[in-house]
Amino acid sequence: MARVNRKGDKISDEKRQELIDEIVSFFTNERDEKIGVLAAEQILNFFLDKAGADIYNKGVYDAKAAIERQQEELYYDLDDLLDLN
Repeated sequence: MARVNRKGDKISDEKRQELIDEIVSFFTNERDEKIGVLAAEQILNFFLDKAGADIYNKGVYDAKAAIERQQEELYYDLDDLLDLN
């Protein structure tokens, strides 16, 4: 089945297939329900549509905060190197 690229889809085809397989497995093992690949893909797409951008943005904000902390520490380290004599 050819996959349609969805707007804002940030996961690889391999990861997408892995997640679909995990959804099918979850329904089989945890809920004792059989669902097909198409249903699993629809579930994945639903969650990506509803939460994907928020999760992605949270990662970007967390990365920005980490860089800002490291930058602040670097400024302190550089201040320690100043020769004020």
